[in-house]
Amino acid sequence: MKITDVKLICAKHYLFVHVCTDEGIVGLGEAGNWGYLGATAAAIEKFIPYLIGKDPFRIEDLNQNFYRSVYFRGSVIMSAISAIDIALWDIKGKALGVPVYELLGGRTREKVRVYASVMEKATDTETLTRCYRALKDQGFTAAKIFVNGPTQSRNEGRDEFFCGRVEEELEKVRVCREAVGWDFDFVLEAHRGMTLPEAVSFGRAVEQYRPMVFEDPLTPDNMDSMAEVAAKVAVPIATGERFINLKEFEMAMERRVCQYIRPDVCAVGGITTSKKICALAEAHDVLVIPHNPLGPVSTAACLQICASIPNLGIQELPGFCLNGAEDAMVKEPLRFENGCMVIPNAPGIGVELADNAQELYPAAERGSNSARRAFDGSVKDW
Repeated sequence: MKITDVKLICAKHYLFVHVCTDEGIVGLGEAGNWGYLGATAAAIEKFIPYLIGKDPFRIEDLNQNFYRSVYFRGSVIMSAISAIDIALWDIKGKALGVPVYELLGGRTREKVRVYASVMEKATDTETLTRCYRALKDQGFTAAKIFVNGPTQSRNEGRDEFFCGRVEEELEKVRVCREAVGWDFDFVLEAHRGMTLPEAVSFGRAVEQYRPMVFEDPLTPDNMDSMAEVAAKVAVPIATGERFINLKEFEMAMERRVCQYIRPDVCAVGGITTSKKICALAEAHDVLVIPHNPLGPVSTAACLQICASIPNLGIQELPGFCLNGAEDAMVKEPLRFENGCMVIPNAPGIGVELADNAQELYPAAERGSNSARRAFDGSVKDW
């Protein structure tokens, strides 16, 4: 079997690839760098001449080639590699007539528990109560709560001052806990939006509501600072969604930065690298919560990994797809049942892009060059 072509498909704020072969088998992949899809597409196009005529079964070799072939790396290159890698695993599974998880060692579980990664950023009690009770009624047993500060400055910045900031985030968690009870887990999404003092103060105070995860309290640039938060706070820390190579995860775990790691299969080098990261985590007694802020192809690839590893914490289910919003993007939607995703048993990654996905979901890239600003006009992290 030989690769004959690679086609790019843009739908919504997603970039998909089809890797075509001379035997008619087509692999489907997705790129993770949603803020710079044009640059990622250009990187994939640069890969295409090398891919033509290659054996798609040589997944590790092709992954290593693109990682090492040029002086430059970075998120654009790694997202391009990821999209191709996922598509190659899809081809191999289809050619052998098995789901990808069978090629990764077989299933370790029958279903994958997920949390609703909702985009709700309200702060008023009524809206929060209604939103989280609705999620529980839909069958979810876990959900994200944004604790990354106000979306825009108000009250002359008083809600951004240290005490006001910590108290407002605590109040969100209190309201949500009262809304759903104690048989429901929370992933507290700080989105790298706290200072070190805020993260420690909030992390200690929020322990009373027993959240499952405190995600990315700080930017990932200084692992020692994140390790300090982890050492001072009893709520388990999760990080890694911005990491783009295996060695960053190794450093984080060696420095005891977190209890959960968050590899993004569409950003770290695909299924090939994700599986290695999960094995490293297993050796360090760290659980895995795959980062999944993208489309159905990313979700399907994540499920193949979740199905085959022993150290799964939980899986993120993006808010974009809730209530069937993206079901028409694929020929056979992935299934959610009683707080879990059903593991697809079709050959490959388990989904096929709909023929009219681009028409149904016109391309619209996320993100902008305009940063968030604090009350005093200074730039805030995304």
